[in-house]
Amino acid sequence: MTTGLRIAVLGVPIDLGAGRRGVDMGPSAIRYAGLSRRLSDLGHQVFDFGNLVTPMVETTPLPPPDARLRYLEPIADVCQRLAELVSDIVEQAMLPLILGGDHSLAIGSASGSARGRRLGLIWIDAHADFNDEHTTPSGNIHGMPLAALTGRGHPLLTGLAGRVPAFDPARVVLIAARDLDPLEREALRASAVTVFTMHEIDRRGMAAVMEQALTIATRGTDGFHLSFDLDVLDPREAPGVGTPVSGGISAREAHLAMELIAESDGLRSLDIVEVNPILDERNATAELAVELALSALGKRIL
Repeated sequence: MTTGLRIAVLGVPIDLGAGRRGVDMGPSAIRYAGLSRRLSDLGHQVFDFGNLVTPMVETTPLPPPDARLRYLEPIADVCQRLAELVSDIVEQAMLPLILGGDHSLAIGSASGSARGRRLGLIWIDAHADFNDEHTTPSGNIHGMPLAALTGRGHPLLTGLAGRVPAFDPARVVLIAARDLDPLEREALRASAVTVFTMHEIDRRGMAAVMEQALTIATRGTDGFHLSFDLDVLDPREAPGVGTPVSGGISAREAHLAMELIAESDGLRSLDIVEVNPILDERNATAELAVELALSALGKRIL
């Protein structure tokens, strides 16, 4: 990736989409780990837009226990405003770097980045996030953003790019999934989304998986949006995440994926989500998040 990018950092301290509290503090933890300074050291210009104003659980009416779309209206409002801001950032020839916050925010960030251009989508996550209101076992919207971005879900969530779907499913790749709900699994099988589970990574290696993923996401597109959930890493490497699942990728595999993304020169926008400082150990997960962002944005070993 060419150095000297203009990078717009934006925090989205939302945890309404999740079932566990704490990821709203993720943007602060990532900034505290030196994100802006270290990006500047790579030769990039960094513009920190602060945090998007988001509602708190404590000041938001509780949804009913059996809600299939918990906190739909406030999450949709956050995503709508985020999409507008990200679209404006792109028009200013800057690369949006969005700090989360739970993964529901990607409905807004990815949609905003895709406005007026045809992007691929690379989703690196332990979970598929491919539920909708009919398949969800929890009603938590952070389990739905990939479905919404590929046209499945509530209209308040699917149309933020100005078209439905925001991303052609045939140009969408899910990488390192290992914890899927039963109906979600069926929906993925019926879709055109390419899925590389941990099984494929174990058998083929991260390099081969990423090379194929990049080919899919960049064929006939203007580049791609990358959404990276820190829970894709094994909890021994990244303990401070929203929904930890054992058996994830290593830090070195994650760095290789990011380095290959940088080499592709196709990255147009980036989410780093689900950092939960409450569960972390001395900010180690936020530190790793910064290191991975640096790798995606051009940091090399030599």
